[in-house]
Amino acid sequence: MTGFLFELTFVLTAPVWLLMILAPGRRLTERVAASPLTVLPVLAVYLVLVAPVLPELWAAVSSPDLDVFRELTASANGAGAVWAQIIAWDLLLGQWMYREGRHLRLSPFLMSPFLVLTILLSPIALLLFLPIRATMLHKHPQERQV
Repeated sequence: MTGFLFELTFVLTAPVWLLMILAPGRRLTERVAASPLTVLPVLAVYLVLVAPVLPELWAAVSSPDLDVFRELTASANGAGAVWAQIIAWDLLLGQWMYREGRHLRLSPFLMSPFLVLTILLSPIALLLFLPIRATMLHKHPQERQV
């Protein structure tokens, strides 16, 4: 069951990613990407995975210790829960990047690789995206969001 839920986490987000990458100008894509509710199915999976290891998770996050965290992620449910959390936050980050790219009128040919990289290595994608965003905001100060 845990293996199935692990695999399910990305499958639940794939339609949103596909819309943002392959159909960036569609009205449906803009509506979907504007909603934080897209992560609810993944968070439901997270809750199922985290329930059996909640005491271990609490120990790992309330008093951070590498060995305690390593023990948590050594269990199938612990690793699955961490994976679901990563998938959910990556999707939210990708949605923000998509919306920022649209707001700044960045080409989909530029944004699509950033979104794919966000799926795979979101911290690196964010580090690469932020300077482009800052440059575009500097060039066009009227585009600043409140």
